[in-house]
Amino acid sequence: MTDKVWKRNEIDSPCIRICVVHPTERICTGCYRTIDEITRWSRMESDERTRIMAELPARAPNLSKRRGGRAARLRG
Repeated sequence: MTDKVWKRNEIDSPCIRICVVHPTERICTGCYRTIDEITRWSRMESDERTRIMAELPARAPNLSKRRGGRAARLRG
C-alpha cells in the first residue's frame, strides 16, 4: 500500500509579512513588489512571477530610509 501525501500547488511568493508601502516609490518595503504586482500575483503565470522575483533585489536600493518618526520626535 502506498501512502500519497496530499500536496498543494503553492505559488512562490517573496512576501515576508512586512507589508508597508513606501510613500514615494510605491513598492512594498518588505518584498519590493508594486501594488499591482501584489494584487495580480496569484493570477500571474509562473514565468512572470519568476521574472519579477529576479528583479526584486535590484529594487531595494531605491528605497530611501524614512527620516523622522518616533525616534526623531524623542530626540527633539
